[in-house]
Amino acid sequence: MRAIVVGAGIGGLAATLSLRRAGCEVSVPDGQTCCGQPAWNSGFTADAARVARTTLDALAGALDDGVDAVVVPAGSCTTMVRLYWPQLFELAGDPDAAARARALGARCWELTELLAALPADRRPSGSVPDERVAYHRSCHMLRELHVEDQPEQLLARIGGCTVEPWAAADQCCGFGGTFSVKLPEASVAMADEKLDVLPEGVTTIVGADASCLLQLRARAEGRGLPVRTEHVAQVLERAQEAGA
Repeated sequence: MRAIVVGAGIGGLAATLSLRRAGCEVSVPDGQTCCGQPAWNSGFTADAARVARTTLDALAGALDDGVDAVVVPAGSCTTMVRLYWPQLFELAGDPDAAARARALGARCWELTELLAALPADRRPSGSVPDERVAYHRSCHMLRELHVEDQPEQLLARIGGCTVEPWAAADQCCGFGGTFSVKLPEASVAMADEKLDVLPEGVTTIVGADASCLLQLRARAEGRGLPVRTEHVAQVLERAQEAGA
């Protein structure tokens, strides 16, 4: 399979390495920028389309060259590309871009969604030092993409990694993009509510959305809690590197 990874930053490098270990030919096209979600969520349709169109051009060009899948290591960005790009470009008066976005969306995968769909012998494996973690189910992944169990299924394959049941795993962390800026008090309270019921002994929160991890890490640091955050791709890559 030939795949392209969208985005960099937290999880991006680890996602690329995990896909290559799974036998995928991976590239990261030049020219891609933001998916346009911040402007879209704020109601600036034309600005969002201008930003997103640059990334659409870069990704669509790769698909024209024979790439099989667009892989995104973030549920919120996957949702924007797969579900909302066609609507965005239609509202922006660009039906050609909307058609290209629909074609691209049909081949767009969230990272753990794709890894879990591979044959069992190609999925990530390996081990890490004994580690108890809690998995945060982000809103876009759970409610928009309906990617529910795949991340935890992948973590369960990693020796030494124990995913502890978390009563608040499905609850929103309170980030919500512009929500955290417009309603900071509510945003903080929602993050604290999750952290208050973190299973005893857990010092690592794992997730698949950088924004959620940023929110939870910031609140944990603000409260002086000994809790760190890690993208699921980073856990998988650490385990595979140790077993290589």
